[in-house]
Amino acid sequence: MVALERPQQAFRAMRPAPMTTRYLIATALVCSAVALTACGGKKDKEAPAKTAAAQARTVSIGSVETRPLGGGVEASGLLVSREEAAVGSELTGYRVARLYADEGDWVRAAQPLVQLDDTLLRAQVEQQAAVTAQAQAEAARVSGLDGQGVLSQEQIETRRYQAKAQEAALKELRTRAARMTITSPVSGRVLSRGVQPGQIAGGGTTPWFTIARDGLVELDAEVNEADLAGIREGLAAQVSLPGGQSIPGVVRLISPRVDSGSRLGKVRVRLPVRPDLRPGGFGRATFGASGAVVTAIPESAIRYEADGLFVMTVDSDNRAHQTAVKIGRKGGGWAQLVQGPSAGTRIVLGGASFVSDGDVVRPNPQAAR
Repeated sequence: MVALERPQQAFRAMRPAPMTTRYLIATALVCSAVALTACGGKKDKEAPAKTAAAQARTVSIGSVETRPLGGGVEASGLLVSREEAAVGSELTGYRVARLYADEGDWVRAAQPLVQLDDTLLRAQVEQQAAVTAQAQAEAARVSGLDGQGVLSQEQIETRRYQAKAQEAALKELRTRAARMTITSPVSGRVLSRGVQPGQIAGGGTTPWFTIARDGLVELDAEVNEADLAGIREGLAAQVSLPGGQSIPGVVRLISPRVDSGSRLGKVRVRLPVRPDLRPGGFGRATFGASGAVVTAIPESAIRYEADGLFVMTVDSDNRAHQTAVKIGRKGGGWAQLVQGPSAGTRIVLGGASFVSDGDVVRPNPQAAR
C-alpha cells in the first residue's frame, strides 16, 4: 500500500501548475521586464543631456546691435548716476516705525521716506513744555525787581537763566521731533534702500537710501589719451547697451586729467532719462560717428564658409544655431547686417568656429567685454 502511494505522489508533483498560477507568474515577469526597460530608457535619455551640459564650451557672447557705422572714436565704460543723494538719520535710539519708499521708486523733494517711532519723544516734549512754562513764570515774577533789595541780584539772574535754559531744552526736543520723519532731499529715483522696519536708528554713516537726482544716468567712458583731442563738450555720441539698445547722448564733461597708469581719460556722456538705464551697467560709446545708424554685428562673430557667411546665435536654453547672414559696410570692428537675426539676438564671438549647430554653450559675458 505504501509503495503504490509514492508513485502517485510523484506523478502529482510532475503535473503542470494550474492555469491561474502560471498566468500570474508570467505577468509578473513581463511587468518586471517592462519596468527595467523604462528605467533604462529614462536613464539613457537623461545621460546625454547631463553629458552635453557638462561638456558645454565656454564662449564669449555678444549681441546684434543698432548702432552708427563708420568713423568716430569708440570707448567703453560704466553707467553712473550724475549725482547721488545719501539719506539717513543723525538720531540714535529710535525705532523705524514705517517705510514709505523702496528701491526703484520715484520720489519728490521733501517726500517722507521713513517715520521713526516718536511716542516717547512726544511725552518728553510735553514734560519739558511744562517745566519751561514754570521757569518762565518764575522769571516773570522777578521782572522789575532789580536793585530794589527784595531779592538778591544773583537770585534774579538765576531765575532768568533757568527760564532760558528750559526754553533751549524744549527747542532741542521739538527740533528732534521734527526730524522723526526722514524726507528726501531731492527728486529722483531710489537706487538702494538700507533700512528695515523695526530697525533701531544708530546715527551711523551707512545711508538708508541712495537717490539718483532727477533720475539722471550718464556713461562714464574711458577714452584713450590719443583720442581725447578729438572729443569736445557738446559732441554727439551714440551709446550701445548689452541688450542691443542704441541711445543718443551728448558729451557733458571731459576730465582734466589722464590716469598715469592706464593712459585713459574720463568722458561723461549725458543720456536721456530711461527706466532701462541702471547705474553699474556697461555701455559702449561712439563719438563723432559719421555713418548712419544700422543693425550691425561684431566682425569677430562672422563665420566664412564655402557656401556663405554665418553666425552662431544662442537661444534661451544656451543652445547654438547656425544662421546665414548677409553683410554690407564695415567699420570699427563692426559689419552692417543686411540679412540675419534681429537686434538684441545673442551671438557667439571669436570662438564661433569651434561651435557646431545644436551645441550647448556656456556664455561668458566678462570675456565678451
